[in-house]
Amino acid sequence: MNNERKNEQPLSEIFGFPITNQTERAKRYRENKLCPYNNIVSNCTKNSIEFPLGVCSLNHKKKPVIICPIRFREDWQIISDAADFIFEGKKTWTHIGEIRLKDKHGKSAGNIDYVLVAYDEKGRVLDFGSLEVQAVYISGNLTGPFTAFLENPSPDFSWQQAFKYPKPDYLSSSRKRLIPQIIAKGSILKQWNKKQAVALQTSFYDTLPSLPEFDKAVSDFAFFLYDLVQDKTNQSLSLKLQRIVYTKFENALEQIAKFEAGSISTFTELLQKKLDEKRNGKSIIDSQQNIVAE
Repeated sequence: MNNERKNEQPLSEIFGFPITNQTERAKRYRENKLCPYNNIVSNCTKNSIEFPLGVCSLNHKKKPVIICPIRFREDWQIISDAADFIFEGKKTWTHIGEIRLKDKHGKSAGNIDYVLVAYDEKGRVLDFGSLEVQAVYISGNLTGPFTAFLENPSPDFSWQQAFKYPKPDYLSSSRKRLIPQIIAKGSILKQWNKKQAVALQTSFYDTLPSLPEFDKAVSDFAFFLYDLVQDKTNQSLSLKLQRIVYTKFENALEQIAKFEAGSISTFTELLQKKLDEKRNGKSIIDSQQNIVAE
């Protein structure tokens, strides 16, 4: 057993509440598989409607890591924070979720998580901008500890099975999800001169390349960084904005989409090895052909 994992377990929040919360409200949410964070329905629907994997956040290195994008909807703070960046001055606005974006050829570039829309007294669109929300993918087995906890929901729950122990997969989260989204949808919105915002957890942002920062007044792209903070008054975790990184789309894309080069000498050595193997293989074939010919 890994010494760092001793006396730890991977579950932070189940159906909206820390596993240490044994209040009647927390128990009701677990028993009825409810979601307190503005899901499209009252129940949790993560992975399955009938048997949802109701883990909102993962316990990793003694800190909660958000693994469900719905968790970011607490009090709709992400929406009001993004609106303050996207719209200048006091405007009437609302948000619309899951809007399909297409390129000039009619091919889908994906769905925008939230489009913030400013409108006038007659309901006519005046301006809009986008907000993307990215939780973290995980690697390993989360179903095992989740099922075990529901069978015995004790505040002293322990899970120390090393095989496929669940943990955040920041690399896949950025390369398979965040970066492709920014490239596809972001480039279209940039051509329309529309502001864009991305909501992430701080630990996720810290795995990305360092980005150049600009004043809010001249930026068109912003990362809103949140964390889950302990609220001892009601035995829960609260979503809190920690920092805003104001940048520009082209500068951010250049850094995020850039893969840092490894050692060229190591790659050259690999080429030499493969070349040697190929040449040695060719010599053997030539020798065999000569024997047959004789």
